[in-house]
Formats: sequence, structure tokens, C-alpha cells
Amino acid sequence: MKYRKILGLSANVFLLGLISLLTDISSEMIFTLMPLFLANILGASTIVIGVVEGIAESTASLLKVFSGWFSDKLGKRKIITFAGYVLSTLVKPLMYFAGSWGMVLGIRFGDRVGKGIRSAPRDALVADSLKAGERGKGFGIHRAMDTAGAAIGLIVAAVIVLMLQGQKIQLDISTYQMLVIIGTIPAVLALLVFFYVKDIKQRKGNIITQTQLESSISTGTGISGYKKIQLNPKFISFLVIIFIFTLGNSSDAFLILRAQDVGNSILDILLMLVAFNVSYALFSIPAGIISDRISRKYVIALGWFIYTVTYLGLANISASWQIWLLFILYGVYYGLSEGVARAYVADLVTEESRGTAYGIFHGVVGLTLLPASIMAGWLWQAISPSAPFYLGAILSAVAIILLLILFRDD
Repeated sequence: MKYRKILGLSANVFLLGLISLLTDISSEMIFTLMPLFLANILGASTIVIGVVEGIAESTASLLKVFSGWFSDKLGKRKIITFAGYVLSTLVKPLMYFAGSWGMVLGIRFGDRVGKGIRSAPRDALVADSLKAGERGKGFGIHRAMDTAGAAIGLIVAAVIVLMLQGQKIQLDISTYQMLVIIGTIPAVLALLVFFYVKDIKQRKGNIITQTQLESSISTGTGISGYKKIQLNPKFISFLVIIFIFTLGNSSDAFLILRAQDVGNSILDILLMLVAFNVSYALFSIPAGIISDRISRKYVIALGWFIYTVTYLGLANISASWQIWLLFILYGVYYGLSEGVARAYVADLVTEESRGTAYGIFHGVVGLTLLPASIMAGWLWQAISPSAPFYLGAILSAVAIILLLILFRDD
């Protein structure tokens, strides 16, 4: 079946991008300032903030592996993706009532579980909707729309902060609660858009029928007669490199804390994040298009190099205005590497194992965030606020070298 095209690509890519746009408006309004909510209002330490972000991301990431694999076997990605968006939408309003870091952890965990359920099958659905020669562009457009949503959410949040508390450095609880109320609306709208997304029919040889699925569950036996999923050794090597890079790439909560640490107000931080997301969105599509024409490893390596420079800058910052430039550079890094890395995963595996591959990819990234975030929180308190950023710069440099050496023939 042929589907209508938008921007030269399958309408599915545009619709999933629109859903990500609306979801990100919501998430940025509610969760971007969560580290400051924990620090300024609940009095949590940086180690606690690292634990909250790390546990939520890492534990939920196990679901990314399962959901991706299950979408491959079931041959239906839409319903699994939708379930993930529904869960995240249900838990977000609960941040209005959060009164302890334990409750924040529970809510954040629920939101990340939703993301864990949806991420791999959604990325596989995007890849299924694209031809091989347009994956970079397609994922670039999806990332750009996702990031545009983040920018819109941050602009709305900045307006609310300006109206309710002006240029205060500390976050007020009434301001945060208003962000939660308004931020829930676009998340609900995203669910309505989802009804227009189409499932892409999978190859029959790789799909479990409903009868076989029920029989397998009731008898406790496995599914037989299906190809064993094979993952390219190069994909495994790429995962190892991603692990090394992510070990130094702790939660972005520490960038926000760093911005406040050098004297920026809540409003300033939100506007910096707008600049970050604008640069992210501007570079996502060109980076994807370029990666369709040259080896994707070079685009990823360039993004990681900019990340290294950015983290060295964050470690050595001496004035509050300098962080504006560093946030913009951080957006360039994201634009160059995020969508391209996802397109690269599709290049390294077969179509029938794509959901599993995305699940493992997201799982490795998410699980590594736990030690990365805890380590960053400890380094911040035990040594200095610069220490986590030095570690990130060193590990990213190692990852660049390994990528260029191990994938020399690409």
C-alpha cells in the first residue's frame, strides 16, 4: 500500500515527527527544570539528582530492548509505540503534587518507562517508512521536528517564568506547578495525532500470528520456524563505542546545574536551551542529507569532536555569558550525531532485526546513563563542578578514535 508523502517522504515520518514535536513541547516544559526543582525547592544534592536521572533512564532502558524485539516478532510497531506515549502522558501531571525526591524519581521513572516502550519500535517504524537512500534525511527531519518541539516548549516555559518570577535565579514552586499544568496539554494532543499513523506491513516470514503468540505464552514454549535474528559484528562494535562515549555523557541535568552555578537566572537558562534546540534543529536535516552521500561515521565523528570541545569549555568556563556559545555548540553536536547515529544503526542490521537493534542501541545508551550520572554527581561534589566535563571530553575523544579505526573500511 502506498501512503501520501510529505516533504518528499512517507507521511508516517512527518506524523511521527509531529507527535515527537508535541511530546517534546510537553516534556521540556515539565522536566527540563526538574533538576532545579530538586535542587532549589526540595534541597536535593547533585548525587541525588544523578541517581534520579540515572535510575529512571537506565532501568526503563531495559524495556527498549524488549519492545524493539517484540515489535520485530509481532510485526506491529504502532500499538507498542502508542502504549509508550500513553504511559508518559498519564504520569506527567503528577509532578504537580511532587513533594519529595522519591516521588520525583517514581514519576520520572514512569515517564522514562513510557519512552522505553516506544523508542525502539518508533525508530524502527520510521526506518520501515524510508528507503535506504533517504534514511539520513528522514531521521534528520524527525530529529528536527522533535527538537523544534523542544524549542517551542522552552519558549513557552520562558514566557511563563518571566510572567511569574522574572529574573530570579532560584525556581519558585508556583512557577513550576504552572509549567506542569500547561505542559500536559500538548502531550494529550500528541495521542490524538497518533491515530493517523500507519503500521508498515512486515515480511510474513518474520511475524508471529496471534494464535502462535497465545500458544507460546500458554505452553511456555518458544516460537519455532522463524529466522534467528542475526546482528552484524560491526553493529556490536558500534555499540561498544557508543558505551564508551555515553559513559562520559551524563544527564543534561548537569549542564543546567552548571549554567546556574556560574550565575545565570532561570529565564536565562531557558533561553540558552532554546538556542541549543534551534542549533540542534538547524543542523539535523543537513547532517542527515550529507550522511546519505558520504560515510555516516565522519558526520558522527565530527559531532563528537564538537562535543569534546563543548565539554572542555564547560569545564573551564570563567564567565556566565560564555555558556551561551557552549549551549549552541552542544546543539550542533546533537544535530550532527543523533539522527545520523540512528540511521547508521539501520545500515548495520537487516530489516527483520531492526526493532531489536534499535532496542539494544537505546538500551546501551540508557543503561550507561546510570553509572555516568552517578559518577558525574560524585565528581561534582567530591572534586569540582568541572570534573564531570573533563571526563566526558576524554571519553568522547577515545570514542572518536575507535570509530575511525574500527570502521576504517566504511
